[in-house]
Amino acid sequence: MKMLINVPETVVADALRGIAAAHPELTVDVENRVVVRRDAPVAGKVGLVSGGGSGHEPLHAGFVGPGMLSAACPGEVFTSPVPDQMLRAAAAVDSGAGVLFVVKNYTGDVLNFEMAAELADDEGIQIAQVVVDDDVAVSDSTFTAGRRGTGATLFVEKIAGALADEGAPLERVAAVARRVNGASRSFGVALSAVTTPAKGSPTFDLPTGELELGIGIHGEPGRERRPMMTSGEIADFAVNAVLEDLRPTGPVLALVNGMGATPLLELYGFNAEVHRVLSERGVPVARTLVGNYVTSLDMAGCSVTLCQVDEELLRLWDAPVRTAALRWGG
Repeated sequence: MKMLINVPETVVADALRGIAAAHPELTVDVENRVVVRRDAPVAGKVGLVSGGGSGHEPLHAGFVGPGMLSAACPGEVFTSPVPDQMLRAAAAVDSGAGVLFVVKNYTGDVLNFEMAAELADDEGIQIAQVVVDDDVAVSDSTFTAGRRGTGATLFVEKIAGALADEGAPLERVAAVARRVNGASRSFGVALSAVTTPAKGSPTFDLPTGELELGIGIHGEPGRERRPMMTSGEIADFAVNAVLEDLRPTGPVLALVNGMGATPLLELYGFNAEVHRVLSERGVPVARTLVGNYVTSLDMAGCSVTLCQVDEELLRLWDAPVRTAALRWGG
């Protein structure tokens, strides 16, 4: 498998050096693997820290900046960052108002963020945590106890980040983050397997002419395999799986996300089918985001995330954001 890398061992460090070169508004500690918005800590502002294994870009480093995360901790590919990274990030962004850890529900991430919270507490940094567990495909998987954390991570980071920028206290920022997670559900589909730099070949076998419904962002198994389906058929299955669990009673945010190797031409076509299904089910869509945001290296495929919103959550979603991968407003 051809890859645009030097050697597998330096993939993450090389990417961080590239982020530093492209984004002078960020402070990138390549050796310790922490990405921080350059103006941190901001006086009186709750810090938001997230992180996880590399390979899901732009999650999380691409979401560091005003209106979103204060810092991100990238681990090795598909491997949790270590507690020392999270502690460094928390210390770098804490203004005395406390720090919220946004944690995807994968066993390594949860354990290491919990350990980092204990270390931060020893240093007098107040920590709150929200665990994102939005994937409805399976209840337990290779990497998790309970549901996996996927696309809703973007919703949590954006909406909680906007509230933190308004100067809200830690308890309220954490409560809104948990509310967003509770109002969000996701479902993913793989059209091809993922290839990690260390392995250099597909990590699982997905025969030509088949797809996997309910795949995880590390290539974890989903609900079932089927012969290849049309975009409309995939949308019917994925959206209905989300709606059966979420059962929204009001408008939703919709994220139509690519897994890394699906072009926008296909994603926008798929988005049209997602909107068709939602319209048929009587679910109004308040906002839509389409693109590669929570990826799985070179996997072809997509995921759908819906979040039921009220006026407050929609206002916070619309608030200005300025990060490498997400930006709008003033």
